[in-house]
Amino acid sequence: MTVSDLLNRLIMAVLTLMGVAVIVFCLLRIVPGDPVAMMISPSATPADIAALRAHYGLDLGLAQQFAIWFGDVLKGDFGTSISQRRDVLELIGGRLPATLELAFAALVFGVLTGGMIAVLGALARGTKLDPALDFINGLFLAVPDFVWALALVLLLGVCWPVFPLSGRIDPGLTTDFRTDFYLIESLVTFKFAAFADILAHMVMPMLALGLPLAAIVVRTLKEALAEAMVQDYVLLARLKGMSPLRLVLQEALRNAVGPTLTLTGVQFTFMIGGTVIVERIFSYPGLGNMAIDAVINRDLPLIQGIVLTFGAIFILVNILVDLIAAWLNPRNAAHG
Repeated sequence: MTVSDLLNRLIMAVLTLMGVAVIVFCLLRIVPGDPVAMMISPSATPADIAALRAHYGLDLGLAQQFAIWFGDVLKGDFGTSISQRRDVLELIGGRLPATLELAFAALVFGVLTGGMIAVLGALARGTKLDPALDFINGLFLAVPDFVWALALVLLLGVCWPVFPLSGRIDPGLTTDFRTDFYLIESLVTFKFAAFADILAHMVMPMLALGLPLAAIVVRTLKEALAEAMVQDYVLLARLKGMSPLRLVLQEALRNAVGPTLTLTGVQFTFMIGGTVIVERIFSYPGLGNMAIDAVINRDLPLIQGIVLTFGAIFILVNILVDLIAAWLNPRNAAHG
């Protein structure tokens, strides 16, 4: 990817984010319901309601509301949450680390698990194990993340209670954290008791998000490896006496990882969106869980801030995946 290509992607990213902002802002004003109705008491007078609407700018025209809000966003001011009466950016900053840690943990689990099974499938190609792996993987592909979440709650939370059912960490262990990245900070500062507790709370939501991703990685990488294994350079390496495992890992894998990486990046953005339901099921205090509360409370500034944050994450992940794919492309490496 050239500098010009990267610049074009960044320009398109800004335009896309602006489009997301316009669409979300308009849709939230079109759907039925008045956010002020969630805040007023039954004894509020029409004057009280009007004053509250004026305070949040809801008495202005749609275009004027958007101009004021978007102008503030460009200055780094996402407004004040209607339901929580706190700065939106502060609320998002407090919840986003939990969601990012969960999503990246699920990504690592899904890629490593899917990669190992795909390599096993490539080695077992033509044997009785090959169709069995395809059948099991097909079942995993058919089950969405929220169904996995419910099944894990019943299996590992109720029938065999080995992991905590809800939350992110034991309340008694949260007093001395300086950041909201609990998992990373506890590992870096050698707080292994806290690290183990955080990881235990994360296991079930991580599995719920990571198992569908692992199934996608298996299908994509296994097909890519099958194509790579019949290429001339692999056949030549086989004639030289290279073992099947070395053929897969050393020769085929480096050329098969490209399409898998691209699809994994796309699926990762979908997985971040899937955290909304999974976090709710496990009462995990992340951005997705807060998004549901914001929708229930018709908290327009908070919803807008969360959607913009998710949109920015999606765009950044896609750009990063394109950069990595271009860097791993054998043609670019050969040209360099």
